[in-house]
Amino acid sequence: MNRFPARALSALAIATALGGCASLAPQPRADDLAPLLQSRGGPAVDWSSVGAPAAERQAIGAWLDQPMTLDAALRVAMLRSPRLQEEYARLGLARAEVLEAVQVENPRLSFSRLSLDGGGHNRTVGLSLPLVDLLVLPARARLAATDHERARFDVAASVLGVVADVEAAWYAHVTARQVAEMRDAVAEGASASAELAQRFFDAGNISELQLRQEQAAASEARIAALHARAEAGRQRLALNTLLGLRGDEARWESGEALPLPVPREDDPALLVRLAREGNLDLLAARKEAEVLADALGLTRTLRWLGGTEIGYERETEADGQRLKGPSLELELPVFNQGQARVARAEALLAGALARVSRAELASEHAVGAGIETVASMREVVSLHREALVPQREAIVARQQERQNFMLIGVFELIQAKVSEYDAYQSYLEAVRDYWLARVELARAVGQRLPSDADIGPRTPQVQEILRTQPAMDHSGHGGMDHSQHQGMDHSGHEGAGAKPKPTESTGHEGMDHSGHEGMDHGPPAPKPEPASKPIDASEHDGMPPKSGAEDNDEDEPAKEDHSHHHGATP
Repeated sequence: MNRFPARALSALAIATALGGCASLAPQPRADDLAPLLQSRGGPAVDWSSVGAPAAERQAIGAWLDQPMTLDAALRVAMLRSPRLQEEYARLGLARAEVLEAVQVENPRLSFSRLSLDGGGHNRTVGLSLPLVDLLVLPARARLAATDHERARFDVAASVLGVVADVEAAWYAHVTARQVAEMRDAVAEGASASAELAQRFFDAGNISELQLRQEQAAASEARIAALHARAEAGRQRLALNTLLGLRGDEARWESGEALPLPVPREDDPALLVRLAREGNLDLLAARKEAEVLADALGLTRTLRWLGGTEIGYERETEADGQRLKGPSLELELPVFNQGQARVARAEALLAGALARVSRAELASEHAVGAGIETVASMREVVSLHREALVPQREAIVARQQERQNFMLIGVFELIQAKVSEYDAYQSYLEAVRDYWLARVELARAVGQRLPSDADIGPRTPQVQEILRTQPAMDHSGHGGMDHSQHQGMDHSGHEGAGAKPKPTESTGHEGMDHSGHEGMDHGPPAPKPEPASKPIDASEHDGMPPKSGAEDNDEDEPAKEDHSHHHGATP
């Protein structure tokens, strides 16, 4: 034969053509991940900016010039997150493996020169190629394409996992910031109460025990505020780490509040079906099993070939004659018949099938648990909005009225106000837990929940909550402890020149204030409102309306005007 074998020439042509494609771009191609992410509600990404420093800085700078939102945070993460950069590199490795799979080994060139006793030389030149590589090239290309699809699913699942982590970190950051602001407000109120207690003590109207109790409460409130401020700093740092921001870029401003729960949760059957059909982790596990099943069949088919090679040789004799023709080297399967390769392929397939079963079971159970958790957290938020917060507001309103009639002291009113702030904080934390539960449910489903399209109103900012609270001006009390009422007629306060005697007691000796029989305390106390009055959250941006004295029934008797004793009324 005077020509190379046709298959050998074809292999050489393929190898040469693929050799020019060995350079891989550092960023993923748009068609690698974009369809998978967009179909699952992932953030939009300008893939041309990934791995392009100038375009990346320009895009991120434009987002950071505005108050940061969750959507902007996700866009920043897609370009800057170190974890996502690692995932993009993993996809590049998968593409490199596809290139390697469709290549055959380089041909081997052999040369020998033999000297004859009588003079002269025999020269032999040979060229050989691995026969197995040529035979399995189509199968290897098929396996590589399937494995690349598996890698796409795997990397896209990791990208959505980072997206879920950013969302969770964002909700935690926003809540920690609002809680820190709320604890600061409580600490300021407790500090004012301690200062007022000091004035009362200096006037001789309260005991040292009462003074120390107020001072201790102020110290505890300040400690809680410092802890909350530190937690807010930690949550911000964790979010910046996920986003890949540092230096001046990490000093972005955020004024966004937590969104309220969606109007209606998703159908559980729909979520289970979406997870079964579209969860990328599950799809990647199934693709892996498909690749290994195909590889097992190929291994069983080619187990006898071993290291078989084909080639072409040309030999020049000493007298100038030339011998040329193809060559074939066969590996005789006497000792090694490929049993180990087959056993390894079978074990790999069995492990992959087990991982598919585990992934299906884990996905199903995670979706079920996530649905139950979201429902529970939604109920907790509802209890805060419809019961706890209105009840605490009603308590403050009634305590304000009792303080107006000198039935309690200012410290009891301040304590009721602190409890009301605690209820607001608990409400914000309940909303945060609800959204964290939805993030985990979306992670189990493998895509953004369909009901996310209905996200609308937001919870109020802490400043809005505080602005609705009436300020209390205690400057008109002149150091009087109105929790003490021994022998005082509270039907009128005008011209009352006598100051009560200092006392160590915190009670009202000999007085039953639950009924006040036979005592003139002015107008009777108003009837308390029901504790769990339904609320219209639409009027207060997601928070229940303030319950004040103006909510009393119309048949309640008119109250005296004590505005000269109090800077504001509820």
